[in-house]
Amino acid sequence: MTVRITWERASARRLERQFLDTPAGTGTPVADVVASMLAAHAQVLSAAEVSVGVRAAGRTRTDVRAALWQADGSPASLLKAHGPRGTVHLLPTGELPLWSAALTAIPGTGRFAPDIRLTDAQATEVVAAVADALDGRTLTIDELDEAVVARTGPWAGDRVMPAFQDLWPRWRQVLHRAGQSGALCFGPNRGRKVTYTRPPRFTPLATAEALRTLVGRYLRAYGPATPPDFAKWLAAPGGWATALFETCAAEGGIEEVDFAGTRAWLAAGDTVFPEEPARGVRLLPYFDAYVIAAQPRETLFPGAAYRRALAGGQAGNHPVLLVDGVVAGVWHQRRHGRRTTVTVEPLGQLTARQERELGERTERVGEVLEARAELVIGKVTSGPHA
Repeated sequence: MTVRITWERASARRLERQFLDTPAGTGTPVADVVASMLAAHAQVLSAAEVSVGVRAAGRTRTDVRAALWQADGSPASLLKAHGPRGTVHLLPTGELPLWSAALTAIPGTGRFAPDIRLTDAQATEVVAAVADALDGRTLTIDELDEAVVARTGPWAGDRVMPAFQDLWPRWRQVLHRAGQSGALCFGPNRGRKVTYTRPPRFTPLATAEALRTLVGRYLRAYGPATPPDFAKWLAAPGGWATALFETCAAEGGIEEVDFAGTRAWLAAGDTVFPEEPARGVRLLPYFDAYVIAAQPRETLFPGAAYRRALAGGQAGNHPVLLVDGVVAGVWHQRRHGRRTTVTVEPLGQLTARQERELGERTERVGEVLEARAELVIGKVTSGPHA
């Protein structure tokens, strides 16, 4: 008989497994909290700090930064590098063998024009040059430009890559590939300048093992899910994801279930779900892993939330208010010295209990950011990703 899972039970388990139901205890390593999310989006580091902090009792941004870099600037138990979708994430350093093998196995899309695009041989040469340039060093992007060109040739420095109303050197189109392959990660800022260094050496997992493991971990954290859900989370081709799920199913690693009337998948044998639906109020920051990876998005962002909290269907551009496991508003915080004003815009009426809990969640956001938080319930006027 096909196992049937409702959205309410799936949502409750997702929150539970990511420490959003009950925060991790004070003894839980920060890297374990990040692992439960399958990486924390960190294009804006303060957002990643809140993602981790709301899942870990007593932890603050200082704890996250201490887990990122040792006193000499080398990586610690966490790594800031290019993760899913080629975007900047916090990853557990000990999971580099998994992430590197899995992410570099995803087929590329070749989004640059042929006269701009690097050949496969050139891309491989650039990644090797980046690894060599950063071995035992911490460089700014301008310093890395010079080092890569010196190790490859003038072609790598041709300013032909469109980016942010500018043209970047040709080699930077594989910056994310260098990060995913283990040649590059972020170092501590040098003043206001971003720096890069090389992660600790590691041996990647075998590709097939890494992909099987990643599928299983994704389904344990966000299942039930479909191949298109997995593909969207990774920014991978849909056909590739479908074939991968078929392989995992044939090997007995995943099993088919009925998820709210839709054919979906779970890790094999992982069919125990809470009987009670999720309850409570939560504040999640920009690009929190839960709102990016949990599907179907139409159910996670019901009604007005789909219009208000998404940007063209894309999740993460607004920090969100969760009520009973679904998006029910947006919020924004503005810091003033040691204080921060948290403005929350609910999309419906909150009960007295929910308002009290919202006040507690607001205080927790302030604690994570090491600031005294003031809650304002009203219209959020800031635009997406402001």
